[in-house]
Amino acid sequence: MRWLLNRLLGWLAAASSPGLACDATVWAAGVRELGRRTLGGRRESGAFLLGVAEKAGTRRVLEFVFYDDVDPRALDTGIVHFDGIKLPRLWEHCRRRGYGVVADVHVHPFGFGQSQSDKDDPVMPRAGHVAVIVPHFAQRGTGPGEVGVYEYLGNGDWRDRTPEGDQFFRLEAR
Repeated sequence: MRWLLNRLLGWLAAASSPGLACDATVWAAGVRELGRRTLGGRRESGAFLLGVAEKAGTRRVLEFVFYDDVDPRALDTGIVHFDGIKLPRLWEHCRRRGYGVVADVHVHPFGFGQSQSDKDDPVMPRAGHVAVIVPHFAQRGTGPGEVGVYEYLGNGDWRDRTPEGDQFFRLEAR
């Protein structure tokens, strides 16, 4: 029922610019790959969401860069643990493509709520960064209103943008 309310709220706000947007085909392919990288639900997986910031304030996701492609050991413990020393690989990729990190995404085994480690250790600890959590190891419930969307405010504080559904995070057909 919550997803229906989120979707309805998103439709009502369709005329406004979302905080995060992604082509539906790019999102589906990226989420499918996240699910594959869980190795049948035996571990979490995640990715940096690269793209551009638009004039209207929307962060447009154009590409997924998977954590274990940047740090091959990022998923070894079963949960995401990224070694920051590997980040220069990501920055070089961003420079080549002309993109920045606009958000991140990772999967959880059940729901899409933030774990304490998610709250305590943001992937990009800067105010305004968006973290998306896909439930059920990305096997179902993968669209706006069915995923957790959290904006980092700085100083360990987060804003839950999940209830805003399509109003904040929108998939678009191109």
